[in-house]
Amino acid sequence: MRQKIDAGHAKVNGAVETFHRTEVDQFTTVEFDGKTLQEREAIYLMLYKPAGYLSATTDPEHPTVIELIDEPYAADLHIVGRLDRASTGLLLLTNDGRWSRALTEPDKKVPKVYEVTLRDPIPENATDIFDEGIYFAFEDLTTSPVELEILEEKLAKITLYEGRYHQIKRMFHAIGNKVTSLHRESIGELNLGHLKEGQYLRISKDFTILR
Repeated sequence: MRQKIDAGHAKVNGAVETFHRTEVDQFTTVEFDGKTLQEREAIYLMLYKPAGYLSATTDPEHPTVIELIDEPYAADLHIVGRLDRASTGLLLLTNDGRWSRALTEPDKKVPKVYEVTLRDPIPENATDIFDEGIYFAFEDLTTSPVELEILEEKLAKITLYEGRYHQIKRMFHAIGNKVTSLHRESIGELNLGHLKEGQYLRISKDFTILR
């Protein structure tokens, strides 16, 4: 085997491999003696999630966001950073587990921006409370600082740098208020742009729009 590799019988991503040092992962195309041993494309999508769709791959009762993806690779995708069924906005999907884990790790501090409508008027001191973080007894932790911008009496813009379970709803609940609608505007530098509800686009792993 080594002799054949030295003789140029192997290719990695189309290039002849003779050094035995090229790193290979699940998305590396590997050929040997003209036969493809491994070939899998990394897929990254941004989707404008409509209300009423679950951030899941399958469900017996409700439609899922995967059903909006009219592509042969749809069944291979998973969701990055879920949104509630009633929530709308930017959702990422991929088949690259490393990429999705990196985006959701709190220490990466990827900003996620939401527009939130509340049941009751937002108190002025909510900005300071969110900036200090709110203690969640179930996890026994205090959230990282959250940026809260009050836009109107019952409308706010929230920027999170982590994404804990129902975090925005739980934070407002902690100050005696209730979220009535939640819309994710952006993740990092990526925003919905001209996408309409239910539409999606291919992106690169560094958030460049491909089509």
